Amino acid sequence: MTVTIGVHGSNPSLYLLARLGILERTLEPLGERVEWVPVEGTRVGELLGDGTIDFGGTGSTPPIVGQAQGHDLVYVAVSEPRPEHGALLVADEGPVRTPADLRGGTVVLSIGSWQTHFVAKALNDVGLSYRDDITPVRPAAGQDQAARLRSGEIAGWVAQGPELAAARREPGLRVLHRVGEVITDRSVFFASRAFVTEHPELVAVVVAALREADEWAAANVAEAARLHAAELPGSAADWAEALGVLPWRLEPVPASFIAEQQEAADIFALNGFIERPVVVADAQAEALTPLVAGVLARAGGGSR
Repeated sequence: MTVTIGVHGSNPSLYLLARLGILERTLEPLGERVEWVPVEGTRVGELLGDGTIDFGGTGSTPPIVGQAQGHDLVYVAVSEPRPEHGALLVADEGPVRTPADLRGGTVVLSIGSWQTHFVAKALNDVGLSYRDDITPVRPAAGQDQAARLRSGEIAGWVAQGPELAAARREPGLRVLHRVGEVITDRSVFFASRAFVTEHPELVAVVVAALREADEWAAANVAEAARLHAAELPGSAADWAEALGVLPWRLEPVPASFIAEQQEAADIFALNGFIERPVVVADAQAEALTPLVAGVLARAGGGSR
């Protein structure tokens, strides 16, 4: 069969796996092949649900949204926490000193990505509502978010990866929250239940290949940065800084992650970001955890 995997620039592990040939070499002796499908990260749950792809990877928000849309998804594996992956930035001399000061302001973020979880949780922690107390907006091409912060046009801006590396050099900005101060911000790998149920051996092969790609990236950050900068916004130097703080280590899905996802799902439902409450634990397959744990143990459990 052909394994279809959604790939996008915001998931470094899958982005690199799609370019290193690791999975192709592993599948060929099995008589299988892989098709890499370019996707928007925020649509991965939907695309798994309608059969466009078998496997994908995003941050914490898309699998919750996919479940709320009624798609039968299964969590496969997660990265270790990524505490330096992103941050909520504000104007250094502006009025926002705490998350509570965001009330009534505009916050620029990638709506539907892990950034929604980050901002909604930060607001919820101080008694504010993502729906009622801020205006979340997506960044538009060509906008200078740093200048907009300094001018007071926007109250906050969530930056990640090379964008955050570049923003740290901007004058007049301050980090209000690192992502790790609010959520664990794991990279999340999930699949359609049909794929997991019918082809567990291929799930194992994909996980092992992801582990190998991560090990390569951890040992070759400069080259990984060049591969990203060749096709995506951001300089190789900024990509190297961004990729250098990632853990490059996979884990079976822990109970603590399911609990964090349930908290996020409850906050999303309360704020109307998803149309109905979900039980995150339903997106699990009982036999999958020992399978993934075994694969990762054989792979050495990671390199850093």
